[in-house]
Amino acid sequence: MSRIARPNLPSIDADLALIRAGKPLIDVRAPVEFAQGALPGAVNLPLMNDNERHRVGIAYKKHGQAAAIALGEQLVSGDVKHARVKAWQEYVAQHPDAVIYCFRGGLRSQIAQTWLFDAGTHRPRINGGWKALRQALMARIDTAAEQPMLVIGGLTGCAKTVLINQLEGGVDLEGFARHKGSAFGRMPEPPPSQIDFEHTLGKRLLTLPGSLAVEDESRQIGNVNVPLTFWRAMEQAPRLRIEMPLDWRLAQLIQDYIIDLERGYAEQFGPEEGWQRMQAQLSNSLARLKKRLGDARLQRLQRLQALAFAAHEWGDRQAHEAWLAPLLTEYYDPLYRYHLKRQQDAGAVELHVGDWESCREAAQQWLAEHAANRHGHARSGVPQPLA
Repeated sequence: MSRIARPNLPSIDADLALIRAGKPLIDVRAPVEFAQGALPGAVNLPLMNDNERHRVGIAYKKHGQAAAIALGEQLVSGDVKHARVKAWQEYVAQHPDAVIYCFRGGLRSQIAQTWLFDAGTHRPRINGGWKALRQALMARIDTAAEQPMLVIGGLTGCAKTVLINQLEGGVDLEGFARHKGSAFGRMPEPPPSQIDFEHTLGKRLLTLPGSLAVEDESRQIGNVNVPLTFWRAMEQAPRLRIEMPLDWRLAQLIQDYIIDLERGYAEQFGPEEGWQRMQAQLSNSLARLKKRLGDARLQRLQRLQALAFAAHEWGDRQAHEAWLAPLLTEYYDPLYRYHLKRQQDAGAVELHVGDWESCREAAQQWLAEHAANRHGHARSGVPQPLA
């Protein structure tokens, strides 16, 4: 692996334009590194697998760089090397504008670039690699915290996420977290790593130089946390509050937490296993609320949930209202009102309270009035209520 010098092997700067444009990226780091967090648009075609990387790392610590490189050349040679180069070539054949990166844009990406060059394929590598572009994405999130921001709140089942996704400046934090932000919010898809969540958020913010709209969230959404600077901006931002009747909210919950959840599991695991997984998730989610619900109320809701599952098997999904309605009125609604009172006591500015449609119109109006230019002006002054 030491023979890496070749003429005219190009490198490019770690420019966020690569991410914004959705440039195809070849991540040559080991699979374990990729799983911890990759750049948006990247495919993992590693120079070394996890075991090889581990052994080379030990050699580096014990004997230095030369010994590590020599071991790497031994481990990744012959048919193994041929297979790795072939994988890179096949990807480049399908994505001719692909760019190579490793952790810091150093030895591994240069080796991959060199081997491709020797095989007749010329592709650039990213200066600074993964680390430089990650720093740039995190800096973008920090800058976005200075843009005008509006928070959309409301009781559970008010379709806040739907509203966010209809707004030009909408930032769907729950979508990026692959979690609906409640005890029942887990989705069939595996959650992202913290790094992947941050990178997806950063990529979305690259397209939004003006005013932003986010849902009223806890800092932790499922397995991930909203970056601190962005979260602090959310806490200080003015907000709208959606108020909808119980029957409307129940219809939304049955769509989100029953119909869509069942479909998602069925697509991944087939109808039978998907149905079992969906039941297990909803049952476990309810059981995890034992401490807050108390034994008697939990047992009552579990009986109602079991009856709803039985009716569901016969095609009656509406039967879930029997346990969802008391869960809302006895648990989630009082919890939200407590959260709302704390916000109000802390001086939160509430610009508008109304039904879903009026809040959508109010949000569109606010975002248009507070649109910043592409250089991202900080918020200033006191927000004024909407008419």
